[in-house]
Amino acid sequence: MSGETFDFIVTGAGSAGCAIAARLSESGRYRVLLLEAGRRDDYPWIHIPLGYHKLFTHADYNWKFESEPVAGLNGRTSYQPRGKMLGGTSSLNGMVYMRGTPADYDGWRQRGCEGWDYQSVLPYFRKAENQERGENEFHGVGGPLNVTDQHPKNELVDAIVSACVEAGIPRNPDFNGATQDGVGPYQATASGGRRWSAAVAYLKPARNRRNLVVTPNAHATRVVVEDGRAVAVEYRTPKGLETARCRGEIIVSGGVYGSPQLLLLSGIGPAAHLSEMGIPVVRDLPAVGANLHDHFNSYVAFRCTKPLTLNDLAMSPMQKLTAGVRYAFGRKGPLSGNGLYAGAFVRTDPRFDRPDMQMNFFLWSIEKRDGSAIYAHKFPGFSLSPVHLRPEGRGRVSLKSPDPLAPPKIEFRFLETAHDIEAMLAGMRLARRIAGQPSLRPYVAEEVLPGPKAETDDALIEDLRKRGVSNLHPVGTCRMGHGADAAVDPRLRVHGVRGLRVADASIMPQVVGGNTNAPSIMIGEKCAAMVLDDAGRA
Repeated sequence: MSGETFDFIVTGAGSAGCAIAARLSESGRYRVLLLEAGRRDDYPWIHIPLGYHKLFTHADYNWKFESEPVAGLNGRTSYQPRGKMLGGTSSLNGMVYMRGTPADYDGWRQRGCEGWDYQSVLPYFRKAENQERGENEFHGVGGPLNVTDQHPKNELVDAIVSACVEAGIPRNPDFNGATQDGVGPYQATASGGRRWSAAVAYLKPARNRRNLVVTPNAHATRVVVEDGRAVAVEYRTPKGLETARCRGEIIVSGGVYGSPQLLLLSGIGPAAHLSEMGIPVVRDLPAVGANLHDHFNSYVAFRCTKPLTLNDLAMSPMQKLTAGVRYAFGRKGPLSGNGLYAGAFVRTDPRFDRPDMQMNFFLWSIEKRDGSAIYAHKFPGFSLSPVHLRPEGRGRVSLKSPDPLAPPKIEFRFLETAHDIEAMLAGMRLARRIAGQPSLRPYVAEEVLPGPKAETDDALIEDLRKRGVSNLHPVGTCRMGHGADAAVDPRLRVHGVRGLRVADASIMPQVVGGNTNAPSIMIGEKCAAMVLDDAGRA
């Protein structure tokens, strides 16, 4: 397609990119090109809900990024798996459907992001959604994204939820409804025992549109800017370097790492850094790559008194065979779920106006060896995982080299502030308090990690530095807003470059209080609406 011209070009077929390409091509009026650096999503384990464990280190479908050494983690690096296929990370994530709180989006508006308050974004959440429970003021039906309840028949899940209630956490049947506080079930982006990625939701129904061209194995390497306007995209394919021209707008949707990297490779970013890399400066934009932040988490692992966990599945060839048969012939059993069926949202300080801690309940316990590799313990086990939702630490994404195929330089600043450390200490102690409640106590044989020796604050802090990890919800590197600390305006237009927008989790000025896939899809929906609105007025 080298030399062809399109009305719109979208780089990156992730959560936002799939939504944008599908909506822009929906009317048939515009010719749309969607470029994806990774492969097609035809690997069977992509579509099996529990299969994300198979993708965690799979180099063919995972970018397998690694951060620079993190001072707050005793110099450890932070592994960053990201989707390298149609659907992006929505094709390998844990599928939890979570939006954050209304106050998160109202906070964006207060930071100058007009049109991003909760009442303004809620219609796009509802538009995207096909909610199994039906339509109400918070949820929509008929959208492309199936959101369903999970139905685990596991007494351990019920015991953990009951223990949370005994610990003073109220029940909450819908974290995306009137309030987020409480304990309850997680919904998933799944349907009929299958993962419902952004590619399945948006691209599959659109695959026969003649005006939509979806091109995998096409790695965008530069946005061409002429006279201050983005006019083309250069991209690498197995056949070599190609160029696609654009008469309308180019939307960069490469994710929190890919989007700033592409802008930097295109000469858009901090001038000093671009000059250091030998890249001609097209637009001096210091905010590109800045403001990187992520939820942080660790876990308290327990040996379970009963064989009710996914560790038991991992240890037993017969259970694996049985699970495979059940899934193959009925889409039932452990493979049809994500192993993450419930959780809780709490405030570690009653003065906070919204939850700052998410507690995930995992039906497994793990140890890490050989770098990013993880292994289930050789005994029944489960974990309570505190996730800090309101981190202060801010890092950066930049270029390691001007080679567009080289991974970006990722710098995190975890556990550098007293606030971030104190929140995680509160979360670890809450996990232990939940485990000590009457409903859960019969299932706890012993605490395995960090173990009873880690009792003081100093011991727990050292454990957090040793074992704590990114919760894989990175955001912020093309921050939305006004002024020098923003890369895009509230209509997602790159400051100082016409015809160019960014739309994905990188535009979030502040990470939301929850998983980031659903908000990224919402961003894609809202971006497409703004692009179409502007095109209609042109």
